[in-house]
Amino acid sequence: MSAPPPYQNQPQQPYGYPQQQQQQQQYGYPQQQQPYGYPQQPQGPQRPQGPQRQSSPLRGLITAVIVLAIFGGGAWYVWDYNTNPHGGKAKKEAAQAARAEENKKYDPQVGDCVKVHDPQGEPRAEIVDCGSAEAEYKTGDKLFGAGERCGSKFDYGIHVSIRHSTSYTLCFTKV
Repeated sequence: MSAPPPYQNQPQQPYGYPQQQQQQQQYGYPQQQQPYGYPQQPQGPQRPQGPQRQSSPLRGLITAVIVLAIFGGGAWYVWDYNTNPHGGKAKKEAAQAARAEENKKYDPQVGDCVKVHDPQGEPRAEIVDCGSAEAEYKTGDKLFGAGERCGSKFDYGIHVSIRHSTSYTLCFTKV
C-alpha cells in the first residue's frame, strides 16, 4: 500500500506530539487526538465563571444619584445644624449661655452680698440682693493665690480652686 496523497484532509501530528503523549500518560491524562489546527483542551474540572459585568448608562446614573443623595444629605444636616434657630448649634449655644449665667451668681466680686451654702462642708457663696433676708455676708476682699488667708477684720473666708489652675480666697464680713 502506498501513503495517501498530501492533499487529503487527514489529521497530522504536530511537532513533538509523541513527547506530549508520553507526558499525558505519565500524569494520568487520557490520550485524545485533536484535529489539526485546534488547540488541546485541558482535561479535568473547569471553574465556572461568574456573570460578566457590563456597564450601562443607567447603572452609572443610579450610582451618581446615590452618591449625590449621600453628600447632599450630609450637607443639609451641617447647614441645618448651624442655621436652624431650634437646631443643634442654637441649643448648644443656649445651654452654654445658661451655664455661664448660672455660674455668674456663684462668682461674687468685692461689694456683693452673699449667702453661703454648706459652710461646714464645701462652702459655696451665692450672690443675693443686699436688702433681702438671705444676705449673710458682704464680700470684702478677693485674694489671689493658693495659701492666702483673710485678715482679722473679716468674719469668714472661703478658699476657691477652679480646675486646679486658678486659686483664690474670698473674705467676708457679716451684714
